[in-house]
Amino acid sequence: MTEQDIIKAQNLWSEGIIKMGQISNDRKSLEIYASDFLDRLYNFDDQVLFKPTKAKDIQFRNNKKSAISYFIAGKFKECHEDTGFALSNWSKITFENSDIILGEESALAMGNYTFENESSKIKVEFSFGYKKINGLVKINLHHSSIPFKG
Repeated sequence: MTEQDIIKAQNLWSEGIIKMGQISNDRKSLEIYASDFLDRLYNFDDQVLFKPTKAKDIQFRNNKKSAISYFIAGKFKECHEDTGFALSNWSKITFENSDIILGEESALAMGNYTFENESSKIKVEFSFGYKKINGLVKINLHHSSIPFKG
C-alpha cells in the first residue's frame, strides 16, 4: 500500500459524498449510487467498524444498512437520528492527514477533514483504516468526530 493509494481513496470518498448531494433530487439514482459507493469504497463484504460524525444515540454503524441510513436516510433510515449526512450539498471536502501508517496490504490514516457548503464549514477529526482487496483499496475502519470544545 502506498500513500498515493490512500490519497486516491480519500479523493474518491470525497467525490462520492459530494455527488450524493448533487443527485439527491433523483431519489432512485441516489439510492443506487449510494449502495454502489458503499460497495466500492467500504469492505462490508467482510467487516467494517464505522463511527460516523453525527451519530449520538446509535454511535456505531457496522453494517451496510446502517451506513446507508447515515449517508442518505429516506426509506433506508435505520436510525431515528439519521437525516442523510451526504445530502447537505457539500461542495468541497478536504482531507488533511496528520499521519499515515502503511503496511503491505493495509494502512491507517488520521487527521482532519473539512466539509464545506454554501452555509457552513465544518472541521471533523477522522481515523480511517484501509485494506487492499483484489487490488482495490477499501475502508474497514471509519471513525470521525467533531473536535472537543473544552
